[in-house]
Amino acid sequence: MTNKRSWLQRNKWLILRRFSQVSIIGLFLLGLIFDKWLVKGNLSSSLTLDTLPLTDPYVLLQSVFAGQGVEQQALIGAAIVLLFYLIVGGRVYCSWVCPVNMVTDLAQWLRTRLKIKGSVPLDKNIRFWILGMTLILSTISGMIVWEFVNPVSMLFRGLVFGMGTAWVFVIAVFLLDFAISQRAWCGHLCPVGAFYQLIGKFSLLKLFARKKKQCDDCGDCYLVCPEPQILSPILRKKQDEQFLVKSASCTNCGRCIDVCDKGVFNFNIRLNKQ
Repeated sequence: MTNKRSWLQRNKWLILRRFSQVSIIGLFLLGLIFDKWLVKGNLSSSLTLDTLPLTDPYVLLQSVFAGQGVEQQALIGAAIVLLFYLIVGGRVYCSWVCPVNMVTDLAQWLRTRLKIKGSVPLDKNIRFWILGMTLILSTISGMIVWEFVNPVSMLFRGLVFGMGTAWVFVIAVFLLDFAISQRAWCGHLCPVGAFYQLIGKFSLLKLFARKKKQCDDCGDCYLVCPEPQILSPILRKKQDEQFLVKSASCTNCGRCIDVCDKGVFNFNIRLNKQ
């Protein structure tokens, strides 16, 4: 059957994600460039319209382990962020907010275009070990250790104040994903992703393969999915009742929806039986 879907239809979710990522950075830059401070702060801690506090709960957790004082506003901001990601999925942060995701997606796109096959295998549990180590080191040092080397913070500060040494971290992540190990950073190493995966385990918004009987095993979804192992339990097993992608590793990026010409995938609320 001839594919009649347009380019826009095949890239809708990708475009929306890029718009989200660029817009978030733009809101922070707006104050610096035009002195219009809709949002003050950074991705770790911010204040919107001088009213709404938002705090990265992972950064807050490191502060607690470091024995640093935590202000009430920071606690409120972390609670708001936690509630949001408990609803939409923790790793939505990785695909819709994190600017480093654009770097790693570029590396993967180039690997695909250049048909690079070699990849050093990495255990996906490494990111959880790194997550634990950041908390231990924060306890020992009394400092928020991960923020010293966090590529997300480095890239954000670089975009705001000039890249400088931030280029070293960004290029290192790009080369890691491009030349050494496929999807290494976001899929295997980043402790931020590990943290948000934990809090998104019971999220309401989920990916469904409601029309999996229409799947023709083309494999396109596996090629674009940043966590392809999550697709096998629903596509390789033929039980009619198993539609839900249960894994909290799913980033809800929507790329599988974009590339599937059979319309197998869609987003839905996990409590919805329709």
